[in-house]
Amino acid sequence: MNDLHENPFIFSPKYRLLRHLVFWTVHILIFTFVFWPSNGNQGTHLLISTMWALLFIVYCYPVMYWIIPKYLLKEKYLQFGIIMFLWGVAGMFWMYISRAYIYFPLADMLNFDIGPKNPWARANLLIMNLMTGFASMIVLFKYWMKKQRDFLSEKNEKINAELQLLKAQIHPHFLFNTLNNIYSYSLKNSAQTSQMIIKLSSLLRYILYDCKENEVMLDKEIDAMKNYIDLEKERYANRLEISMNVEGDTKGKYIAPLLLLPFLENAFKHGTSEQLEKPWLSMDISVKQDTMRCKIVNSKNETVKPNENGIGISNVKTRLSYLYPGNHELKLVDEGNFFVVSLLVELKQANVNLKPAKTTSTANSEKIAI
Repeated sequence: MNDLHENPFIFSPKYRLLRHLVFWTVHILIFTFVFWPSNGNQGTHLLISTMWALLFIVYCYPVMYWIIPKYLLKEKYLQFGIIMFLWGVAGMFWMYISRAYIYFPLADMLNFDIGPKNPWARANLLIMNLMTGFASMIVLFKYWMKKQRDFLSEKNEKINAELQLLKAQIHPHFLFNTLNNIYSYSLKNSAQTSQMIIKLSSLLRYILYDCKENEVMLDKEIDAMKNYIDLEKERYANRLEISMNVEGDTKGKYIAPLLLLPFLENAFKHGTSEQLEKPWLSMDISVKQDTMRCKIVNSKNETVKPNENGIGISNVKTRLSYLYPGNHELKLVDEGNFFVVSLLVELKQANVNLKPAKTTSTANSEKIAI
């Protein structure tokens, strides 16, 4: 949905009065030059059309700004139907009074031939109700637009909140063990110390800063996973058999941040770390044109049931359904002594317009003026 600022004349409160003036001016001009006969004084036609527009406004605006918001939009359908019926009856008398005490005397004063003077003319009543219906449709459409915008804003805020939760949810044991390993290597003056610090720094920088974007380069997500694996290797030493394979052209492709890393973290957390025998893990990423497939397989004890509905995985599922509706396929399969995650995603190209994720509250968002 387009941002409000792309259509300020239609949605901004700043132009509300101007929008209404334009609407009724068009109405007056149409009735002056289309519905009235071409012969006669056009100035008189313009004056009569303006008078009718003012009478229509008196009938129309209570429907638009009182009856519809108070009853229809609050789903009080019975009350809405009764009030609209009574308002229609009132409109008949309003039309009678208008014709008998305003229109007819004005026509006589202007020597304007209106034909038979029937105050109960149904044509004018029909036109008045048609104009009210048309104006009400515009109001309902804009209320619908506002509801859709608020819905999308709430969804966006929810997705951003879940992303922030994922950032804060990097397994504490991973950070604790990694820092312990770095400390151990530093005591030995090992050359690995600086490398581990660089990898941990790069991983945290990616999570805390790069992931502020709505989309990140696929290469950065993959590099973050490589750093995560390398740091875990140091913890497991020779006890962990791990392989990572990346195929295809990953350059110029974009993906939602932290879409793959939680699955890798979950594989270590609930798979290899809980296995008594020698654990193993494999990750294969392949990119063909605009499609990426990621497959993560980790060994596990048959008695251990992976938590497929944990907060991290559940958040990723929600983000996938919102960010890639109809453009992704996720399969989680427990094979007893190993667990498989298979994710297929349609990637975005490099020309995507990257913007920081918005976190503005819906309550502070700009209102749509009817």
